Amino acid sequence: MGKDLLGSPYGRFFHLPRILAERGHQVSIVLLDYANGAGQEIDAHGIRWVSSPLPGYPGAIRKQLGDSPPDWVVGFSDTYFGILAVRLARKHGLRSCIDAYDNYESYMPWARPLHWLWRRALRQADLLTAAGPDLAALMSRGRESEKSVVVPMAADPIGFEPRDKQDCRRKLNLPVDRPLVGYCGSMHRSRGVEVLFDAIPLVLAERPDVHFVHSGRTWKDVPLPATIQSLGYIDDDKMPVLLNSMDTLVVINRASSFGHYSHPVKLYEAMSCQVPIVATRTRATEWILDDHRGSLVEPGDPQELSAAILGTLAEPGAHYELVPSWNSSCDALERALLDTLR
Repeated sequence: MGKDLLGSPYGRFFHLPRILAERGHQVSIVLLDYANGAGQEIDAHGIRWVSSPLPGYPGAIRKQLGDSPPDWVVGFSDTYFGILAVRLARKHGLRSCIDAYDNYESYMPWARPLHWLWRRALRQADLLTAAGPDLAALMSRGRESEKSVVVPMAADPIGFEPRDKQDCRRKLNLPVDRPLVGYCGSMHRSRGVEVLFDAIPLVLAERPDVHFVHSGRTWKDVPLPATIQSLGYIDDDKMPVLLNSMDTLVVINRASSFGHYSHPVKLYEAMSCQVPIVATRTRATEWILDDHRGSLVEPGDPQELSAAILGTLAEPGAHYELVPSWNSSCDALERALLDTLR
């Protein structure tokens, strides 16, 4: 995992180990510094953090394993770290766990040798953890008798809660007197975002007062329509403000080898803020929005998407119950780690 996790703690790779440490477990995290800095070791949040540039990275890991051999070596955030975790654990006679929140094989479908090493690591790992059941099943192919556990994504614990909509809009200089529909994330073609572009005129034909807003990365080959206000990247602490400004959040993905196993954290953040959601139907979104499947639309269907957006605007408000938290997700992870030791 990259060093930015040390400078800006966030998400799955920070809160799960942080909570484990708070519960009395000894946790060390070895980060790869992609900027090739000098490397550092610090203690923060109850965790021993070690960052190292690539040339010294294997040695930094070996030092941690040698100084105080852990019960578990966990690889997370990418195929490379999962492969490395299993290899080092086997070499040192330790247990290994691979965690994933996406189908990493979909990132580089042409990298067959890497996929072979990843699949072998998945078969050899003592435990697999995944952000959803379909991803866990995908990772478990070839090892159905071995253990895999679902550890859901969640919103960060600070800020993602219902707030005053008008106040949030004023803070971001957004219109206070119009319905606001938002999309947060990459505008890459691989996500199928063009369906939103096609749906916008259909929405505006019925509701010309609707204002569309986007935050996140844009791409030169995907020009944004003039009907979308783009905020670009916004600071992390402003994301709860943006979500609470919205009347509806739209989440777009294709029904693909990536989309079916992608578990967008924006869904959890919006649910924590009680913001209505319209999402394209994938295996992952069906599972996340299990009690709210009326919010799901077929990928690539602008008519259905526009109708769903108009429906949420006609009946504003949302009530999402039992939204996962990092504490509840850590319950599942901790149970799996301890049970496998017995």
